Amino acid sequence: MIEHSLIEKILKKTLSRGGDYADIFIEFRKVNSVHLEDGRVEKIISGIDAGAGIRLISKGCTAYAYSNDLSEKALIGLAETLCKGFDEDVGEITIDLRVTRPTIDFPIIMPPDSVPMIEKVRLVRDADRISRAIDDRIRQVSVSYRDSSQRVIIGTSDGRIAEDERIYTTAVIHVIASDEGIIQTGYESAGGLVGFELFKDNLIEEISLSAAKRAVMMLRARRAPGGRMPVVISSEAGGTMIHEAVGHGLEADLVGEGLSVYSGKLGSDIASPLITVIDDPTLMNKRGSYRFDDEGTPSQKTILIEKGILKNYLYDRLTAHKAGVKSTGNGRRESYQSRPIPRMSNTYIASGESSPESIIRATPRGLFVKKMGGGQVNTVTGEFVFEVQEGYLIENGNIGEPVREATLIGNGPEVLKSIDMVGSDLGFSIGTCGKDSQGVPVSDGMPTVRIPDLVVGGEV
Repeated sequence: MIEHSLIEKILKKTLSRGGDYADIFIEFRKVNSVHLEDGRVEKIISGIDAGAGIRLISKGCTAYAYSNDLSEKALIGLAETLCKGFDEDVGEITIDLRVTRPTIDFPIIMPPDSVPMIEKVRLVRDADRISRAIDDRIRQVSVSYRDSSQRVIIGTSDGRIAEDERIYTTAVIHVIASDEGIIQTGYESAGGLVGFELFKDNLIEEISLSAAKRAVMMLRARRAPGGRMPVVISSEAGGTMIHEAVGHGLEADLVGEGLSVYSGKLGSDIASPLITVIDDPTLMNKRGSYRFDDEGTPSQKTILIEKGILKNYLYDRLTAHKAGVKSTGNGRRESYQSRPIPRMSNTYIASGESSPESIIRATPRGLFVKKMGGGQVNTVTGEFVFEVQEGYLIENGNIGEPVREATLIGNGPEVLKSIDMVGSDLGFSIGTCGKDSQGVPVSDGMPTVRIPDLVVGGEV
């Protein structure tokens, strides 16, 4: 890694002609991936990337530059390029870099680099074999494995230096089944800030069977009825709705630009008193976990909504400075080529007091969502549309027949206020969240919840 003395020199050069703040983000990343399609291993990729990004902030505006050349000459030249737009006499600059220690650690039992590539190939082949063995109506199986090791060092002009190592391991399985002109898909994924131990206890078999069985089961499902009805979303469904319909609207850059339905509502009653929403990168080995954010701020648990009251937004250093508050440790970036912006980490609705079974029993009719699909949201209005990957009718307080091609259509703030039952369970899903052309690893979670009245798109 780069010596601390050079980091100090670069920061001083960046601020040598003016500016309020500067930082440098240095990254070394190694990636391994295996992709299987139609029973054949199509791609095996191993690669290393390294580089640094330097940021200069002045009067709320950001200048950013990056390079994959980590020589002293290149990085000093990068700093000189950034400060060319200034012509102040700043005099002597003092920066006293002090190492910031993490408040949390994430043990890695089996570093993926210690596992031979043949074992990773065997993993995707096993997933393919297990999935296809379920039913002869399965037409296509796609399996992806990926691990990455990211070492970062972050130096800031206010004297902070932080180092972190992030090891991510994931597996994703898509299964397509067809029969008599009907095509259905099953999708499952697993991963986190974790090593190859992720796959102990036959996890790859578990998610392969789940994806394949879902695709086959949906072939016999009738089309979902459309209209307004109660909707119960299982904790198994994953937290797609909380991430999209609520989480993005609580990121401070969108809030500050007036592009969020939650702008200017701190302290307001915005949700049911049963609802508490938390963002927490300190959760053990979740995909959105980290010791430091990408600005060197130690990770922390942030309560966003507490019993229906909006308590906080998600801040990076820049938006926190503009708002006159402290960063919540949510400044994240895809790589050294990207500037940090406010992003979610592990975002979830806290568990409630109702058992999942009692929520079903209390619902005479409606839709039970066991697995969510993709979706989209307008952060300005809160309007959303989500696909249901696996759903069932609720009939007389029991889970009934499966239905397909359902969508959930609604408004995030209205749905948050209307939730009238929250389960005692809690389930998470994983993903890569896209924003401003950057993708970062996240987890989303929620307990079983009941929305008493929601528009379900389906057969009329």
